[in-house]
Amino acid sequence: MTIDASHHELAELMRGRKFAVLTGAGISVDSGIPDYRGPTTRHLVRNPVKHDEFVKSAAMRQRYWARASRGYAAVGEAEPNAAHKALAQLEAQGLVSSLITQNVDGLHQAAGSQQVIELHGKLREVRCLACEQRYGREEIQAQIIGDNPGWIATRSVYAPDGDAEVAAAAQQAFTVPLCRICGGALMPDVVFFGGSVPKPRVQRAFDFVEAADGLLVVGSSLTVFSGYRFVRFAERRGMPIAIVSLGPTRGDKHATLKLDAPVGQVLPALSSALRMEASAPS
Repeated sequence: MTIDASHHELAELMRGRKFAVLTGAGISVDSGIPDYRGPTTRHLVRNPVKHDEFVKSAAMRQRYWARASRGYAAVGEAEPNAAHKALAQLEAQGLVSSLITQNVDGLHQAAGSQQVIELHGKLREVRCLACEQRYGREEIQAQIIGDNPGWIATRSVYAPDGDAEVAAAAQQAFTVPLCRICGGALMPDVVFFGGSVPKPRVQRAFDFVEAADGLLVVGSSLTVFSGYRFVRFAERRGMPIAIVSLGPTRGDKHATLKLDAPVGQVLPALSSALRMEASAPS
């Protein structure tokens, strides 16, 4: 394993192969969305609403929507950065076969990536727990703004899933959005902590990795098993594994190559280097 590797070594590893890519919150930092366990955030204590808490408790749904509506005001405005665009370019170059993301921000598709699995769902979609009616998040955000004048104008510190810091006393005055069809509880179409990724989605992600020649991990500490399992899967199949992430990750001991460097620098340089090689006269 090479710890202080460069994008040239990564290019050598990927040359002539098709890699599946696994991304985490670190890839969206340059888009203005904070990560969970990066150098400046790993010390923060998070207390997100758990899946069962949301489903069973009206008070917890109020807590979630009060906080998430403020966070989404920022996350929803985010644009793809150079790293997202570089992965889309690598796919177009035939060097990336598929992409599995642990993020819920939708920025990979916005950047142009085609073969994408959003492992933990889509923050931009909402469903009714009672009648299964689906809504775009922008429509629900508009409902929240109408029912809570001035609420979104106050910005707060937030997590990658849009969970913002809001004082408990302020949350109690918040009006929760409800389904316009049946009046049921609304839930964003994401996997909450304590929830499970749908099995067909997990199997499709494993199929993506199995069909590839290697695995590239970008911007993830791999602390959560949801992503780490794909590294172990690739290792069991003897596939090359490359990791590009700031700081140590759970997968470092399994990696063929580790780049402890900003993904926003490495991926554009990698894409450019491989594109220049492909276009050079033989």
